[in-house]
Amino acid sequence: MHAHALEQGSLLGLGFYTVPDAARLLKIPAKNINRWLGGYRFRHGETQTEMPPLWRPQLPPADDHIEIGFRDLIELRFVDAFLTGGLALQTIRRCIAYARECLQEERPFSTNRFRTDGRTIFLESATGTEHEKVLDLRRRQYVIKKVIEQTFKDLDIEDDTVKRWRPYKGRLSIVIDPERAFGQPIAAGHGVPTVALADAVAAEGSVERVGRLFEVPADVVRDAVAYEKLLRAA
Repeated sequence: MHAHALEQGSLLGLGFYTVPDAARLLKIPAKNINRWLGGYRFRHGETQTEMPPLWRPQLPPADDHIEIGFRDLIELRFVDAFLTGGLALQTIRRCIAYARECLQEERPFSTNRFRTDGRTIFLESATGTEHEKVLDLRRRQYVIKKVIEQTFKDLDIEDDTVKRWRPYKGRLSIVIDPERAFGQPIAAGHGVPTVALADAVAAEGSVERVGRLFEVPADVVRDAVAYEKLLRAA
Protein backbone atom coordinates (compact mmCIF):
# COMPACT_ATOMS: atom_id res chain seq x y z
CA MET A 1 0.00 0.00 0.00
CA HIS A 2 1.24 3.47 -0.88
CA ALA A 3 2.60 4.84 2.42
CA HIS A 4 2.36 8.47 1.36
CA ALA A 5 -1.36 8.09 0.70
CA LEU A 6 -1.92 6.71 4.16
CA GLU A 7 -0.18 9.70 5.71
CA GLN A 8 -2.66 12.06 4.09
CA GLY A 9 -5.70 12.41 6.34
CA SER A 10 -7.75 13.67 3.43
CA LEU A 11 -7.31 10.33 1.65
CA LEU A 12 -8.58 8.18 4.50
CA GLY A 13 -12.05 6.82 3.92
CA LEU A 14 -11.67 6.91 0.14
CA GLY A 15 -10.59 3.29 -0.22
CA PHE A 16 -7.29 2.27 -1.75
CA TYR A 17 -6.67 0.01 -4.75
CA THR A 18 -3.82 -0.58 -7.13
CA VAL A 19 -4.73 -1.44 -10.70
CA PRO A 20 -4.12 -5.18 -10.03
CA ASP A 21 -6.37 -4.92 -6.95
CA ALA A 22 -9.15 -3.34 -9.01
CA ALA A 23 -8.68 -5.84 -11.83
CA ARG A 24 -9.06 -8.70 -9.36
CA LEU A 25 -12.18 -7.31 -7.68
CA LEU A 26 -13.88 -6.28 -10.92
CA LYS A 27 -12.64 -9.16 -13.08
CA ILE A 28 -11.48 -6.66 -15.67
CA PRO A 29 -8.09 -6.88 -17.44
CA ALA A 30 -5.59 -4.52 -15.83
CA LYS A 31 -4.64 -3.16 -19.25
CA ASN A 32 -8.21 -1.90 -19.72
CA ILE A 33 -8.14 -0.03 -16.41
CA ASN A 34 -4.78 1.51 -17.29
CA ARG A 35 -6.16 2.68 -20.64
CA TRP A 36 -9.40 4.06 -19.20
CA LEU A 37 -7.75 5.93 -16.33
CA GLY A 38 -4.35 6.63 -17.84
CA GLY A 39 -5.35 7.53 -21.38
CA TYR A 40 -3.89 6.02 -24.52
CA ARG A 41 -2.78 6.75 -28.07
CA PHE A 42 -3.79 5.12 -31.31
CA ARG A 43 -2.74 5.62 -34.91
CA HIS A 44 -5.03 5.75 -37.92
CA GLY A 45 -2.99 5.96 -41.08
CA GLU A 46 -0.56 8.83 -40.65
CA THR A 47 -2.55 10.41 -37.83
CA GLN A 48 -1.89 9.67 -34.17
CA THR A 49 -4.69 10.46 -31.75
CA GLU A 50 -4.31 10.80 -28.00
CA MET A 51 -7.31 9.88 -25.87
CA PRO A 52 -7.44 11.39 -22.37
CA PRO A 53 -8.46 9.40 -19.27
CA LEU A 54 -12.19 8.94 -18.77
CA TRP A 55 -11.73 10.78 -15.45
CA ARG A 56 -9.00 11.63 -12.96
CA PRO A 57 -8.61 9.02 -10.18
CA GLN A 58 -9.35 9.97 -6.59
CA LEU A 59 -5.81 9.13 -5.48
CA PRO A 60 -2.55 10.54 -6.82
CA PRO A 61 -0.29 8.17 -8.78
CA ALA A 62 2.62 6.50 -7.00
CA ASP A 63 5.83 6.06 -8.98
CA ASP A 64 3.83 6.53 -12.20
CA HIS A 65 1.42 3.75 -11.22
CA ILE A 66 -2.31 4.50 -11.15
CA GLU A 67 -3.96 4.18 -7.74
CA ILE A 68 -7.69 4.55 -7.30
CA GLY A 69 -10.38 5.04 -4.68
CA PHE A 70 -13.70 3.33 -4.04
CA ARG A 71 -15.74 5.70 -6.20
CA ASP A 72 -13.32 5.04 -9.06
CA LEU A 73 -13.82 1.31 -8.53
CA ILE A 74 -17.58 1.65 -8.88
CA GLU A 75 -17.30 3.88 -11.95
CA LEU A 76 -15.05 1.28 -13.59
CA ARG A 77 -17.64 -1.36 -12.83
CA PHE A 78 -20.25 0.66 -14.71
CA VAL A 79 -17.93 1.29 -17.67
CA ASP A 80 -17.25 -2.42 -18.00
CA ALA A 81 -20.95 -3.28 -17.70
CA PHE A 82 -21.90 -0.81 -20.44
CA LEU A 83 -19.16 -2.13 -22.71
CA THR A 84 -20.26 -5.70 -22.06
CA GLY A 85 -23.79 -4.62 -22.95
CA GLY A 86 -22.58 -3.49 -26.36
CA LEU A 87 -22.11 0.26 -25.99
CA ALA A 88 -19.01 1.79 -27.56
CA LEU A 89 -16.34 3.34 -25.34
CA GLN A 90 -16.75 6.64 -27.17
CA THR A 91 -20.47 6.59 -26.36
CA ILE A 92 -19.65 5.98 -22.69
CA ARG A 93 -17.02 8.74 -22.74
CA ARG A 94 -19.58 11.16 -24.15
CA CYS A 95 -22.11 10.16 -21.49
CA ILE A 96 -19.60 10.65 -18.67
CA ALA A 97 -18.83 14.17 -19.90
CA TYR A 98 -22.51 15.03 -20.26
CA ALA A 99 -23.48 13.47 -16.91
CA ARG A 100 -20.60 15.24 -15.17
CA GLU A 101 -21.98 18.54 -16.43
CA CYS A 102 -25.61 17.70 -15.59
CA LEU A 103 -24.96 16.30 -12.13
CA GLN A 104 -21.93 18.41 -11.20
CA GLU A 105 -20.15 15.21 -10.15
CA GLU A 106 -16.68 14.13 -11.27
CA ARG A 107 -17.80 10.49 -10.97
CA PRO A 108 -21.44 10.58 -12.05
CA PHE A 109 -22.19 6.87 -12.38
CA SER A 110 -21.80 6.24 -8.64
CA THR A 111 -24.57 8.67 -7.66
CA ASN A 112 -28.23 8.28 -6.80
CA ARG A 113 -29.09 10.81 -9.52
CA PHE A 114 -27.60 8.50 -12.12
CA ARG A 115 -29.59 5.60 -10.69
CA THR A 116 -32.82 7.55 -11.23
CA ASP A 117 -31.95 9.65 -14.30
CA GLY A 118 -29.16 7.68 -15.95
CA ARG A 119 -31.17 6.36 -18.87
CA THR A 120 -32.33 9.86 -19.82
CA ILE A 121 -28.82 11.27 -19.43
CA PHE A 122 -27.31 8.52 -21.57
CA LEU A 123 -29.82 8.95 -24.38
CA GLU A 124 -29.56 12.75 -24.36
CA SER A 125 -25.77 12.55 -24.51
CA ALA A 126 -25.95 10.47 -27.71
CA THR A 127 -28.80 12.23 -29.48
CA GLY A 128 -27.82 13.77 -32.77
CA THR A 129 -24.37 12.18 -32.92
CA GLU A 130 -22.98 9.57 -35.25
CA HIS A 131 -23.00 7.16 -32.31
CA GLU A 132 -26.78 7.03 -32.69
CA LYS A 133 -26.05 4.52 -35.45
CA VAL A 134 -24.15 2.13 -33.18
CA LEU A 135 -27.31 0.74 -31.61
CA ASP A 136 -30.90 1.38 -32.50
CA LEU A 137 -32.78 3.42 -29.92
CA ARG A 138 -34.78 0.51 -28.55
CA ARG A 139 -31.71 -1.65 -27.96
CA ARG A 140 -29.78 1.23 -26.38
CA GLN A 141 -32.63 1.90 -23.97
CA TYR A 142 -32.75 -1.77 -23.01
CA VAL A 143 -28.99 -2.01 -22.40
CA ILE A 144 -28.85 1.15 -20.29
CA LYS A 145 -31.89 0.21 -18.22
CA LYS A 146 -30.57 -3.31 -17.61
CA VAL A 147 -27.07 -2.16 -16.61
CA ILE A 148 -28.36 0.50 -14.23
CA GLU A 149 -30.83 -1.86 -12.56
CA GLN A 150 -28.41 -4.76 -12.19
CA THR A 151 -25.35 -2.75 -11.19
CA PHE A 152 -27.09 -0.70 -8.51
CA LYS A 153 -28.74 -3.81 -7.05
CA ASP A 154 -25.82 -4.63 -4.72
CA LEU A 155 -24.75 -1.05 -3.97
CA ASP A 156 -25.66 0.90 -0.82
CA ILE A 157 -26.44 4.58 -1.36
CA GLU A 158 -26.23 7.26 1.31
CA ASP A 159 -26.14 11.04 0.90
CA ASP A 160 -26.81 10.59 -2.83
CA THR A 161 -23.63 8.61 -3.52
CA VAL A 162 -22.61 4.95 -3.46
CA LYS A 163 -21.06 4.17 -0.08
CA ARG A 164 -20.70 0.38 -0.06
CA TRP A 165 -20.65 -2.57 -2.43
CA ARG A 166 -21.89 -6.03 -1.42
CA PRO A 167 -19.92 -8.04 -3.99
CA TYR A 168 -20.92 -11.61 -3.16
CA LYS A 169 -24.34 -12.14 -4.73
CA GLY A 170 -25.52 -8.94 -3.04
CA ARG A 171 -25.52 -10.70 0.33
CA LEU A 172 -25.12 -8.70 3.52
CA SER A 173 -22.32 -10.96 4.77
CA ILE A 174 -19.51 -9.51 2.63
CA VAL A 175 -18.93 -5.82 2.04
CA ILE A 176 -16.49 -3.47 0.34
CA ASP A 177 -16.62 -0.24 2.32
CA PRO A 178 -14.03 2.53 1.85
CA GLU A 179 -14.43 3.49 5.50
CA ARG A 180 -13.24 0.06 6.64
CA ALA A 181 -10.00 -1.84 5.93
CA PHE A 182 -9.15 0.66 3.16
CA GLY A 183 -11.99 -0.73 1.09
CA GLN A 184 -10.83 -4.34 0.98
CA PRO A 185 -13.53 -7.07 1.10
CA ILE A 186 -14.43 -7.94 4.69
CA ALA A 187 -16.99 -9.87 6.70
CA ALA A 188 -19.51 -7.07 7.09
CA GLY A 189 -20.46 -7.50 10.73
CA HIS A 190 -17.00 -8.38 11.96
CA GLY A 191 -14.39 -6.52 9.91
CA VAL A 192 -12.23 -9.55 9.13
CA PRO A 193 -10.83 -9.54 5.57
CA THR A 194 -12.32 -12.28 3.43
CA VAL A 195 -8.86 -13.32 2.29
CA ALA A 196 -7.82 -13.90 5.92
CA LEU A 197 -10.85 -16.12 6.52
CA ALA A 198 -10.33 -18.07 3.30
CA ASP A 199 -6.63 -18.59 3.99
CA ALA A 200 -7.39 -19.69 7.54
CA VAL A 201 -9.91 -22.27 6.32
CA ALA A 202 -7.34 -23.58 3.84
CA ALA A 203 -4.81 -23.92 6.68
CA GLU A 204 -7.15 -25.24 9.37
CA GLY A 205 -9.36 -27.38 7.17
CA SER A 206 -12.48 -26.43 9.12
CA VAL A 207 -14.97 -23.60 8.63
CA GLU A 208 -16.31 -24.07 12.15
CA ARG A 209 -12.85 -23.87 13.74
CA VAL A 210 -12.01 -20.70 11.82
CA GLY A 211 -15.36 -19.22 12.82
CA ARG A 212 -14.52 -19.78 16.47
CA LEU A 213 -10.99 -18.40 16.08
CA PHE A 214 -12.18 -15.17 14.46
CA GLU A 215 -15.54 -15.02 16.24
CA VAL A 216 -17.34 -14.98 12.90
CA PRO A 217 -20.44 -17.12 12.20
CA ALA A 218 -19.75 -20.22 10.12
CA ASP A 219 -22.13 -19.16 7.34
CA VAL A 220 -20.24 -15.88 6.94
CA VAL A 221 -16.94 -17.77 6.81
CA ARG A 222 -18.41 -19.98 4.08
CA ASP A 223 -19.44 -16.91 2.10
CA ALA A 224 -15.95 -15.45 2.48
CA VAL A 225 -14.38 -18.68 1.23
CA ALA A 226 -16.78 -18.87 -1.72
CA TYR A 227 -16.19 -15.22 -2.60
CA GLU A 228 -12.41 -15.56 -2.52
CA LYS A 229 -12.69 -18.68 -4.67
CA LEU A 230 -14.61 -16.66 -7.27
CA LEU A 231 -11.96 -13.94 -7.23
CA ARG A 232 -9.13 -16.41 -7.64
CA ALA A 233 -10.90 -18.10 -10.53
CA ALA A 234 -11.16 -14.83 -12.45
